[in-house]
Amino acid sequence: MILPLNPWLLLGLAIVAEVIGTSALKASDGFTRLGPSALVVIGYGVSFYCLALVLRSIPVGVAYAVWSGLGIVLITLVAHVVYQQSIDLAGLIGMGLIIAGVLVLNLFSRSAGH
Repeated sequence: MILPLNPWLLLGLAIVAEVIGTSALKASDGFTRLGPSALVVIGYGVSFYCLALVLRSIPVGVAYAVWSGLGIVLITLVAHVVYQQSIDLAGLIGMGLIIAGVLVLNLFSRSAGH
């Protein structure tokens, strides 16, 4: 059992674990490398476990928007740094719109459960 933590902190942990799992997915080379493959399973397992705990107190739409939106941005940054994958202007604008959407949802929407 996990200690009672702030749901937003748990959501952050879920996002980081998902980014680790997705980064390892690329490194697993189609699940042919044991270490990265194990990291995929662990990363996604931790991510979904934390996300399930988060959903006890944060509405599913809000939690998923934050989880997926920030996950997209972070994995794109990791892919750029670790795998030298380029990001063009349209990609940067799109990620900016994702971040803006997450902020609007959390700061101004009544569905965020503030």
